[in-house]
Amino acid sequence: MALEFPHIDPIMLHLGTYEIFGHTFEPAIRWYGFMYLVGFVAAMVLLNRKADNSNGVWTRDQVSDLLFYSFLGVILGGRIGYVLFYQFDYFLSDPMYLFRITEGGMSFHGGLIGVILAFVYICFSQKRNFLAVGDMVAPVVPIGLGAGRIGNFINGELWGRVTDVPWGMVFPGAGPLARHPSQLYQFALEGVALFLILYWFSKRTDKVGAVSGMFLLCYGIFRSLVEFVRQPDAQLGLYLGEFTMGQILSLPMILLGLYLIFRKQGQQS
Repeated sequence: MALEFPHIDPIMLHLGTYEIFGHTFEPAIRWYGFMYLVGFVAAMVLLNRKADNSNGVWTRDQVSDLLFYSFLGVILGGRIGYVLFYQFDYFLSDPMYLFRITEGGMSFHGGLIGVILAFVYICFSQKRNFLAVGDMVAPVVPIGLGAGRIGNFINGELWGRVTDVPWGMVFPGAGPLARHPSQLYQFALEGVALFLILYWFSKRTDKVGAVSGMFLLCYGIFRSLVEFVRQPDAQLGLYLGEFTMGQILSLPMILLGLYLIFRKQGQQS
């Protein structure tokens, strides 16, 4: 007994067929890309609202710059991180793989590094405290994370390990056995639960860096838990017989999150 995968066309909208200089193009809007747009628009709406209520600390133009460079950080960092963390051997044999983004492959941890670099630039150009910028942005990030996991589910990718639980699902391309719908677990934890936790926590603390720390801590824990039922990357397998690359990359997030939450208010980071 297993649930049937709801075969949804990954292409949300076909934009026709065009021939340019003898080459045929069929542009389309994909659900996965649309989910990135959902996260971006949600972040823009919520951060603009925060700027309007900040008594001049933020302006909408400054939020626009923050979003632009953060989006670049997500895309570039996510792609570069995926290639370096998960496909490094393949990259060494074919360096052009880095630029073949149509073949897929994005890393959250790489995207996070890209966003951190974007924050550094914003802090330098707008003369802001790094952790304060993180505290402002962190509560809206789970919307994009959750939307992205729905995109993974529609694509039928990043499925879980084989299971006999009643809600196990047979995914196309994953063989005949039922598997954990780990994308939906991540949507529930990294998207819904993390959003609610950060919304609640941000209303109850004024310590600079604490909200950023709660984001790092909770995401690291949620990601590590789901990795126990998510299919490991075939080219990497398990480390020490138990742990995935996702869990290894999440450990520093957990440790840094704990530090930011419990450090003394006067400490600088």
